[in-house]
Amino acid sequence: MKKTIFPLLLLVSIICNAQCVMEKSIESKILGCKKNYCIYLPQGYADGGEQYPVLYLLHGLTDNHTAWRDRGNIKNIATEIFKSGNAKEMVIVMPDAGTTHDGYFNREGWRYEDFFFDELIPYIENNYRIKSGRNYRAVAGLSMGGGGTIGYALRHSGMFSSAYAMSALAGMVENSWISNDPDIRRRLFIESVVEHNNITIVENAGEKMRDGIASVRWFIDVGDDDFLFDNNMDFIKAMRKQRIPYQLRVRDGGHTWQYWQQALYIALPYISDGFGE
Repeated sequence: MKKTIFPLLLLVSIICNAQCVMEKSIESKILGCKKNYCIYLPQGYADGGEQYPVLYLLHGLTDNHTAWRDRGNIKNIATEIFKSGNAKEMVIVMPDAGTTHDGYFNREGWRYEDFFFDELIPYIENNYRIKSGRNYRAVAGLSMGGGGTIGYALRHSGMFSSAYAMSALAGMVENSWISNDPDIRRRLFIESVVEHNNITIVENAGEKMRDGIASVRWFIDVGDDDFLFDNNMDFIKAMRKQRIPYQLRVRDGGHTWQYWQQALYIALPYISDGFGE
């Protein structure tokens, strides 16, 4: 009897734990296809009718919506942080920008940025118990997703309370594996990054745009051994020149999942502190 009960209890435990991060999809009229996403629902979500703030957590180049779930250990790390009381519980949405195309910005034949703001955000906030408004909405991401985080918070500053960029591709990096990749998908991605150069956007921001950018709580997190280190410092220089407040952390590490998992212990409390302001 004990041998029968134990596997059954184990199975129930696995099912309950798996429900914390679910894989879903949304039909996109803008993109003309179905787009997948993963969503983390905090443990308190199933208990009642409480509404939660939301974090949109973006993946990097060559990955997709499952990266933070499968490689970033988001379920265990987020649950640990929330249980510790270091951050308020939040819903975490991890969308796919890399399964069929790469990149978070609009380009010919790939209006992902329009999809993100006009379809994905309204869908998430209409179908889950999400607190509405920029004071309860944040964006974060790594590498390509860090560049997407910066770009979205720059051009849509009224949408987010906080932006946390990890090892961000803030602008195109010359003579790197990204810029030298001959693949046509990468070439189109590179063109979109050049067209939406985040560093140039900050450098050229007028007073009105600068005030909007300054209304976002900014956090840049990059490793001292990261090949994008100089790229991140160029973005910081542009922010300093425009006198836009920011937080910067340079920690020991490189462009690795170990670094980004550790970044979550800083990112989630920082983002949580910005909700409701």
